[in-house]
Amino acid sequence: MFTKILIANRGEIACRVAATARRMGVRTVAVYSDADADAKHVLACDEAVHIGASAPRDSYLRGERVIAAALATGAQAVHPGYGFLSENEDFAQACADAGLVFIGPPPSAIKAMGLKAESKRLMALAGVPLVPGYHGADQDPALLRREADAMGYPVLIKASAGGGGKGMRIVSASSEFDAALASCKREAINSFGDDAVLIERYVTRPRHIEIQVFGDAHGDCVYLFERDCSVQRRHQKVLEEAPAPGMSEARRAEMGAAAVAAAKAVGYVGAGTVEFIAEPVEGSCNGDLRFFFMEMNTRLQVEHPVTEAITGLDLVEWQLRIASGEPLPLKQGELRIHGHAIEARICAENPDAQFLPATGRLAVFRTPPAARFERAPGSEAQSAPVRFDAGVREGDTIEPHYDSMIAKLIVWGEDRAQALARLDAALAATHIVGLHTNVAFLRRVAASPSFTNADLDTALIERERAVLFNAAPLPLEVAAAGAVAHALAAERALEGADPWSRRDGWRLHGSATRRFDLQMQGVHHVVMLERAAAGQTLVIGAQRWLFTTTPRGDPLHNEPDVHDVALAGRRWALTVYVTGERFSVFSCDGSAVLDAFDPIAHAGNGAGAEAGRLTAPMPGKVIAFLAKAGDAVKQGQALAVMEAMKMEHTITAPRDGTVTELLYAVGDQVSEGGELLRLAAA
Repeated sequence: MFTKILIANRGEIACRVAATARRMGVRTVAVYSDADADAKHVLACDEAVHIGASAPRDSYLRGERVIAAALATGAQAVHPGYGFLSENEDFAQACADAGLVFIGPPPSAIKAMGLKAESKRLMALAGVPLVPGYHGADQDPALLRREADAMGYPVLIKASAGGGGKGMRIVSASSEFDAALASCKREAINSFGDDAVLIERYVTRPRHIEIQVFGDAHGDCVYLFERDCSVQRRHQKVLEEAPAPGMSEARRAEMGAAAVAAAKAVGYVGAGTVEFIAEPVEGSCNGDLRFFFMEMNTRLQVEHPVTEAITGLDLVEWQLRIASGEPLPLKQGELRIHGHAIEARICAENPDAQFLPATGRLAVFRTPPAARFERAPGSEAQSAPVRFDAGVREGDTIEPHYDSMIAKLIVWGEDRAQALARLDAALAATHIVGLHTNVAFLRRVAASPSFTNADLDTALIERERAVLFNAAPLPLEVAAAGAVAHALAAERALEGADPWSRRDGWRLHGSATRRFDLQMQGVHHVVMLERAAAGQTLVIGAQRWLFTTTPRGDPLHNEPDVHDVALAGRRWALTVYVTGERFSVFSCDGSAVLDAFDPIAHAGNGAGAEAGRLTAPMPGKVIAFLAKAGDAVKQGQALAVMEAMKMEHTITAPRDGTVTELLYAVGDQVSEGGELLRLAAA
């Protein structure tokens, strides 16, 4: 076994590997960029080496610097995590050439599976079922469109060297093909340095089911069952679960055997995932599935914890043992499924704005309490009912240079129903303030009829749009009650024994009225608190609610300000965090954000203050302008393309008009809210 390894990654996966290595008595070395000098993963390791500037191309993608750091610190092996260099055969070979063990498959296996077109050819030879499509080397755009036309729409364009949903587009008609191909190729070259694509028939109502495989250097290979990763947005996974709902034992064994055959076809060693697209078998009454090979990820996957939860195994420990030359710890017949697990990816993004990535400081980052491990009935396997893997801490800043995922929440239950209940409770206890996240969206997805009933396919989010997007937060009166309760508690905390220090507006006779000006979702509301001998009343417009509040916590010393609030006969436990002039209110039913509103300061604001300006919705780089000064444009017409957190985002005209000026050049970095161009009214 190794005595020291270098972790060539960042974030939660680096923390995860460091924790397992420490338990095994293996020392770890972190690498970090300028942006990550004080990151959580740096402190999680025994040593750390700076390898460059914040942008990945200047640090985490510089393989020679990673290898130099490993050699300088005496590391014997390099763990690549996922992303960055984890599926780069040149880096794996460079590690071997430098006398370092690459904790992953051999370079030949990475190369064979890294190019999707070549991997399809190999899988066909191995007898693994494939989706019909074009996987040729000729990349002439006209040829690609002819192939797509002949195949019939919809089709899927996929970057041959891609993964993670990048460089992938669904095309519904021939007229859309050229634009989709150009965008796909741009994203592919930026993400993978290779713009080659393949075209496949788009499987309708597809499920994304993947098989976890492990091979050792002695020729043995096993599968550790399946994960259903069908819930996706922009071809990136949102929720993953294991085992796949409705999977029969016969189909599980068939898919597992196909995955092992795929791995053995390329001499695979270490952890890998064979991904399949599955569709219902026509006429089947038991939900049987037909499956097709999609790709193989030659690394540990983000969603590996759900496999750990149902097997009771540590897959990172397996990686280290196999990389050090040990045989597989268990044989296929010794592997068992225990219970059900679900993982939710918590990302810095705004689902209601087409999942635009968000950046900013984590002013509040409170997570569910740690849970004790439980033993599945009739099993020796143990799993944590709630597990939270994060590479950030409260106070950290989410930078625009890296992926938008900031944490993973994993829950386990004896069955799917218990896992779902634990997922909802754990998401409700996850409080993040300071930037947009998808936590509330994840709760809505998990509670949607399709997910609850395991009616799964990759179109689930689109199918459930009505309940998933632009959902109302906590009712205005509940959110306002939380803000008022916090203000009252903060004032009471300043009171002393002197009765004249009381701040509650007490009157010997009559009543007292207190006004709060609050803004919710851009709308100004006047909230009145009336106090009389008979009690307190909250008034918003013509509506009135009897109101009482009992504080917990300490609002003056940065403790969670929790209040037991009774509003018109219903009791609420409201947690309130105050950052500047903003109140963030959380309850088991949801959350809301309110801002203190100064009517005098806003008296001069006009409705047309932003007329003629088109601004960047997030920080990023300008990839292309699709119009020039003097062009007449229509509402909804694409005007610019920006790249942020490894994804492209198209910005469209909000109305008809004429472009009068472009204020940036292609390649420029733009901060959030930066004015991209000016648009004169038509």
